[in-house]
Amino acid sequence: MYGMSSTDLIRIVSRSSPMALAQVERVRAELAALRPGIRTEVVPVTTSGDRWMGDLSALGGKGAFTKEVDAALLAGEADLAVHCVKDVPADRPLPAGTVFAAYLKRDDIRDALIHPGGLTLDQMPEGARIGTSSVRRIAQLAVSHPHVECVPMRGNANRRLEKLDAGECDALLLAVSGLERIGRTDRITEILPVETMCPPIGAGVLALQCREDDAATIEAVSGLGDADAWKEITAERMLLHVLQGHCNSPIAGFARAERDGRLSLRARVFSPDGKTVLDAHEWAGPLDPATLGTSVAVALLRQGAREVIDTIPH
Repeated sequence: MYGMSSTDLIRIVSRSSPMALAQVERVRAELAALRPGIRTEVVPVTTSGDRWMGDLSALGGKGAFTKEVDAALLAGEADLAVHCVKDVPADRPLPAGTVFAAYLKRDDIRDALIHPGGLTLDQMPEGARIGTSSVRRIAQLAVSHPHVECVPMRGNANRRLEKLDAGECDALLLAVSGLERIGRTDRITEILPVETMCPPIGAGVLALQCREDDAATIEAVSGLGDADAWKEITAERMLLHVLQGHCNSPIAGFARAERDGRLSLRARVFSPDGKTVLDAHEWAGPLDPATLGTSVAVALLRQGAREVIDTIPH
């Protein structure tokens, strides 16, 4: 097999937020341990999603965080991109000419509540303002805690924490994995179980994207991949692809690979006001992960998911 020589360099394109750079550092550390002869350098970009503080759907949705990164990769300005899988749209294929070479071992998929006074979600008083712009979180709070109010909150996790401290909201919902990556787990008041707050598709997984004709980089980084993460993400992204959910669709779900090799997928589709909740949960048995994702999506479509998704403006 072709191997890289000790002088080889992998240029990693990254958004310049603290979270994105922390994710790149994890990849650099894991790559240094696996392939000590390879040098890496970071090529920072600022995406339209980082610059824009309005509604993401006005920019074409989550792809606003990946477009410039994809462009740098395709133009040959970088060799590798590190993405949070949850930020990569699954209703359309990856940009032509690129491929995911590996999914890293999965981090915590849960959401955390951050309240300066230490209150839990169940202790929130009537009218408490929860900072989040996530349609997934808003819909689920409408189901479980209809007495709280959601206020729009964009920006990276550090910026959101600053807004909380400035009194722009009473509490925040953030991903546990993100807080772990930026070293701010000290702010967590409560970790919400997945039964209360079902995670986004792709939660807690970093994907390594390369040009599909760059065999040397693919070969160098594929060893970082985790087999369970590959199974889980393949099932989850096929579910999203079949549902054709857009960035304003409150869709949540997670697959779980058991130690004995079995795979399950739980998924939920909500109306934005939380009044409609569709739920499906299946075990793969002998099915491959993509077939499991398709099967769960079809179960949700049979319950009316298409109508719920299509009536949401985007």
